[in-house]
Amino acid sequence: MRPLALSRLTATSCLGTGLAATLDALQSQRGGLAPCRFETAKLDTCVGEVPGLGDEPLPSGFAPFESRNNRLAWLGLRQDGFVEAVARSAARFGPRRIGVFLGTSTSGMLETEIAYQHRNPQSGALPAEFNYAGSHNCYSVAAFTREALGLEGPAAVISTACSSSAKVFGAAQRMMAAGIIDAAVVGGVDSLCLTTLYGFHSLQLTSRLPCRPFDAARDGISIGEAAAFALLEPVAPAESHLGIGLFGFGESSDAYHLSSPHPEGQGARAAMQRALKSAAIDPAAVDYINLHGTGTISNDIAESLAVEAVFGRDIACSSTKGATGHALGAAGALEAVICALALKHGFLPGGLNLQVLDPACRVRYLAHNCPAIVQYAVSNSFGFGGTNCSLIFGLLD
Repeated sequence: MRPLALSRLTATSCLGTGLAATLDALQSQRGGLAPCRFETAKLDTCVGEVPGLGDEPLPSGFAPFESRNNRLAWLGLRQDGFVEAVARSAARFGPRRIGVFLGTSTSGMLETEIAYQHRNPQSGALPAEFNYAGSHNCYSVAAFTREALGLEGPAAVISTACSSSAKVFGAAQRMMAAGIIDAAVVGGVDSLCLTTLYGFHSLQLTSRLPCRPFDAARDGISIGEAAAFALLEPVAPAESHLGIGLFGFGESSDAYHLSSPHPEGQGARAAMQRALKSAAIDPAAVDYINLHGTGTISNDIAESLAVEAVFGRDIACSSTKGATGHALGAAGALEAVICALALKHGFLPGGLNLQVLDPACRVRYLAHNCPAIVQYAVSNSFGFGGTNCSLIFGLLD
């Protein structure tokens, strides 16, 4: 595929609001996970919560979209000149020629949970002010983003669990290659809710302490939330962009198990191989892999086997979920931004909380940041049911 420019980026998570805060946390190796104090949850686990979202108003006239998820989206969109960059792109191509492709898993599920807590005790009816279409509905975040940015092009939401906002990059590239659109807003937004917290807890997948991907004593995930966006545009010599491009992507669906990966990482391996083919580069050209690295026993081992099969044991890699938590449907976009920051600022981010590398994970796992000139970086995102996606980002000439 022909590279696409990441003309503008932004990310908001428990690490901070916007790129500067995110970069500072990464370079300082400072995580954002803390003991869970979210809503009414009584769980002994750590989460990556974005503070103050209850006080974040939506823009005037957007009351039908009221939800924690859309408030998080709006907070993220307002950072790093992203709204202004999209406006310039719309002036160049026209608002009908810019698509919106976002990933989420639970969307505004919290609003449904709250509505159920306040249903009529006699009839069981939900409160009259509850608006499923504008809040919980998965498409809500794309509809809100499209309207808030004044765009009129195609819009869609991908909800394939933890690979959701990685797969949007491929969806946008295909639409641009087909000539349907000229540019795209891509990203992911996923916010905390009780169903997610208690659901993963019931699966015995949540860690009591901040998660420790690839550690010999890892015991599960820390759930986070995030909003991350990128503006994808064609690369043009006279164009002002960040110097970072999307060079390739690969997807697979192994459907090995509802919630566990293939034990040998077959689907993950196929996604990485297809990404390399799409980018037309050899495995040796890649300098860094941002691992999916959830901190569960089976996921980390399977991914390490897949990485070893494709890249060998010497490729530098780490999981940044020890800092951000697992942002689920927003993880792919958040980690895409982290890869872009690594490329632009010349460093390999270390994985926090590692004490002893699991000897069964035969990879060159970075526990600390390393200065490096990074030409190509891979970002892995693997979801429940074997919905796998690998992205390749690189420096543009």
